Amino acid sequence: MSSPIDQNPTAPPAKAGPSASPSVIPEFAPVPEGRPRRRYSVVGTGHRAGMYIDALRGEHADVGEIVAWCDPNPGRIDYYDGSLGLPRYAPKDLELMVKENRVDVVIVTSPDVHHAELVDRALRAGADAVVEKPLTTTAEGCRLITDAVAETGRDVVMTFNYRYAPRNSSLREVITSGRIGQVTSVHFEWVLDTMHGADYFRRWHRDKANSGGLLIHKSSHHFDLVNWWLGDSPARVFALGGLKFYGAEAAAQRGLGERPERGTGVAGDPFALDLRQDPRLKALYLDSEHYDGYRRDQDPFAPGVTIEDNMSLLVEYAGGATMTYSLNAHSPWEGYRVTVNGTEGRAELDVVERGFIDLDEQGQVVLDPSATHADSTDDQRPQRDRLLVQRHWGRAQEYPIPAGIGGHGGGDAILLKDVFRRDLRLGDDPLSRAAGYLDGVRAVAVGIAANRSLVSRMPVDVADLGLGVDLT
Repeated sequence: MSSPIDQNPTAPPAKAGPSASPSVIPEFAPVPEGRPRRRYSVVGTGHRAGMYIDALRGEHADVGEIVAWCDPNPGRIDYYDGSLGLPRYAPKDLELMVKENRVDVVIVTSPDVHHAELVDRALRAGADAVVEKPLTTTAEGCRLITDAVAETGRDVVMTFNYRYAPRNSSLREVITSGRIGQVTSVHFEWVLDTMHGADYFRRWHRDKANSGGLLIHKSSHHFDLVNWWLGDSPARVFALGGLKFYGAEAAAQRGLGERPERGTGVAGDPFALDLRQDPRLKALYLDSEHYDGYRRDQDPFAPGVTIEDNMSLLVEYAGGATMTYSLNAHSPWEGYRVTVNGTEGRAELDVVERGFIDLDEQGQVVLDPSATHADSTDDQRPQRDRLLVQRHWGRAQEYPIPAGIGGHGGGDAILLKDVFRRDLRLGDDPLSRAAGYLDGVRAVAVGIAANRSLVSRMPVDVADLGLGVDLT
């Protein structure tokens, strides 16, 4: 059966040894003189929004400008706005914001549960949208966005930054070159350590109604990578998993004893996040929580956790390939391993983002729990990314990976160039990294099906989800 997006070529590899293509690091033309800047608004001014705000105030200020804020919490707007005095709006006034400020693009960095509604309203108000992953958390959200795109003709950009990480782009290059033949199966293991992984159980993500669980919020990154690597769409999903480590019940089973309600002010606890120690987190959350009552530093073992921390999936793709996938959120190290088997060989990507978690003198971890650049050096498990390619009856060869700079394996900086300067790219992207709403639907389709499978304990066909679009 052929793949619905693009065939995995089976052309023989080049006779020379493997080399990284310059297409992994794209180039862009200078901004034409006199070109007006695009007008952006930011909806949801939490920590994640900072990446886009910093970009539009820094490297990409010549192509775009922020003209309005939208958030129910005025304290968070205050942090980013400073003395600029830009117009600010509540979410209920999004349409008014677009109209009054002639907004070209709405950047959606709100909690996941609100993505679909905000994108739908932005498009219908006459703006394009840039959306943080995941696109949405439900099949209903997929239908809402699909209908809005069809009826308005507006553009939706998905910010799948992991596509742009040079190591992941290099694997895409290997697969599409035909070096390992037609892909038959993928094994994908991702581990989050007890600093980054625990953080999902402190924040609003801990409630599945807000985030869809890690299979939507976190794994949509991973499922998008596989969809993109294979040029294929998911067709059937079976999932097992549960809450095994975090949450009140698991804590009681392990005899952890009484736990604090929150991390700020707690000393000597590696699971406690003290917001006072990070100026940005303090301003965005601790100093602003009196506006809405949101606590960013909840104890990961406190009651109320409704998401899983251990998940295992089997996924069948429309083109015939299969994937085994696992996600663990309480590993002592952080990173991932991907194995791609093909009819002519095998590719293996091994990534260590943080080898271990180093505690300070008070027994606590470094500040920003999701910042893997705050890594610890481990001689036995050093930070690295390595891509091996081995054809049948041949020796394994290491495939060069260009150096990446910045977050998400170097993907953030390249993504931001593509988001804000896509029309200035020199030539087409042979790796097709730019993602739209259909890519977002394909990614969350796996998580939505997996969540249903966790309940039914049966395989779920993606075609039965009612996503509003035929992915095959």
